[in-house]
Amino acid sequence: MLLAPVLLMGSGALVVGALLADVRAAYARAIVATGKEPAFLLTLAFLSTFGIVRLITYSIRHERLPIFHNVTTKSGLHIHHMVPGMLLVLASGYLGLVLTARRPTDLLAILFGIGAALVLDEFALWLRLADVYWQPQGRESIDAVVLASGIAVLYLLGLDFWPHLIEALLRPLLAVL
Repeated sequence: MLLAPVLLMGSGALVVGALLADVRAAYARAIVATGKEPAFLLTLAFLSTFGIVRLITYSIRHERLPIFHNVTTKSGLHIHHMVPGMLLVLASGYLGLVLTARRPTDLLAILFGIGAALVLDEFALWLRLADVYWQPQGRESIDAVVLASGIAVLYLLGLDFWPHLIEALLRPLLAVL
């Protein structure tokens, strides 16, 4: 909201350019330089895929977007999105292990993140061996995704984040004492 007058006055490109430069520098410093780019890309692919998959499944269930529909074979077999997810996880995991020279780590991380989201979105199905996606037990899938996301984000924040957080939270309290 505060940037609106600046954007209207024609300096918007400068502000956006400076912001993008700052974001690139922060990404290079906090993600690339610390060796966490594959984990960041995996987490980003995981969270994005989960959001997109939930949007698609809700649109199928409530018939909101006609371009999306269930995938069913001619014999009537419903193919859950967990199946391509498993294939992506297996393929990217295998390639991540067997490729040695010039392994496409970033690409494999993204493919693994996409596959993991597809699989964990149907966690309740493979936990219970029953299609409970739209039942109350289907909530277990969301719980699994939240847990996996939390672990991924905690890793990205790093162990050095926690002492700084505690210090920042205690500083006002200690200043009063």
